[in-house]
Amino acid sequence: MKTYKLGVVGLGEGRSIMSAAISSKRWELEMVCDINPSMCEQRAEEFGFNRWTTDYGTLLGNPDIDVIAIYTPDQLHLTHITQALEAGKHVICTKPLLTSLEGSNELLETVRKSGKRVFVGQSSRFFEPMIRQRADFEKGRHGDVQTVEAHYIADSRWFLDKPWSRQRGFSWMYNFMIHAVDLVRWYLPGVTEVTGFGNVSETSRSYGLDTWDSMRFLVRDDQGRIGQISGSYTLPALGSDVEPGIGCVIRGTKGSSRAEYSNLRYHTHFAGEGKVTQSFEEMHDYYFRFEGKSHHAGEYQNYIEYFAECLDTGAVPLPDVEEAVRTLALMAAMERSMKEGGKPVSVDAIVRENALA
Repeated sequence: MKTYKLGVVGLGEGRSIMSAAISSKRWELEMVCDINPSMCEQRAEEFGFNRWTTDYGTLLGNPDIDVIAIYTPDQLHLTHITQALEAGKHVICTKPLLTSLEGSNELLETVRKSGKRVFVGQSSRFFEPMIRQRADFEKGRHGDVQTVEAHYIADSRWFLDKPWSRQRGFSWMYNFMIHAVDLVRWYLPGVTEVTGFGNVSETSRSYGLDTWDSMRFLVRDDQGRIGQISGSYTLPALGSDVEPGIGCVIRGTKGSSRAEYSNLRYHTHFAGEGKVTQSFEEMHDYYFRFEGKSHHAGEYQNYIEYFAECLDTGAVPLPDVEEAVRTLALMAAMERSMKEGGKPVSVDAIVRENALA
């Protein structure tokens, strides 16, 4: 069983994948990188890992590294992914893949030419309740799925204190709500149409941001099934016991289920079984490794093990770039619907307009 060597760039969020790699039998942390030397020193002290650099070129030029894991600000992903592929590395990139469809075709072509794998770290798929829900879905326990509802609702006003959150290109939709968008698309990959509304709170405006921070959408797929996507990020929240930050509900003809992120609970009501609630609280320390629940890592552990298996077998890790670009097309349609006062927008029209491969 091969051990893959990992390089990490961006050591804020990259803290989680450092923890995952150090804890893994399939991965060896080879080198890490951040433009801020004090961040490198902080992680070196935290993990006892001293192979760091402030130069991304040094990371890319390390011949021992098999995979580059990218956790830099969203606006830099296209450049950093492209450079990693051109250096002959496989890539893990945190969501969002990109902050818009701009550069999508160029990236698709770069991936094709490189022959390397790019895996998008949609971490919400890899929490325990979501893993169990997906397994039940694939067993057909929901019957014919009729609706999928996902939300990501959190009081994230603290995030506005990050300098890069106020730079051009930052979006609550692409940085936060994409978790809920991805969960709906996971179960309704053939979404064809969307309608929705968004607004901007005074909180965002006070930081000089004019980007939607509360949004609600309905989508419909090619089989007429309905999805609901919700997000709010600058308003007081009710707390995880009342309102888990991220949740996904699937309702079908044979049963319904609800997977909840922050409290690690999975609720089901399947035919012949009655109502059941499973708690995975015993896995709290596996998933939430730093500062209570404010910084997690267990789902990163799960997805790097999954990526290693894909590299072993040659399987395409999902979501890959093609799936992620289709999600971006849906999000572009969501943005257009909000701008046009809730007008229904075709996702295929967005794909055609952007001549997406």
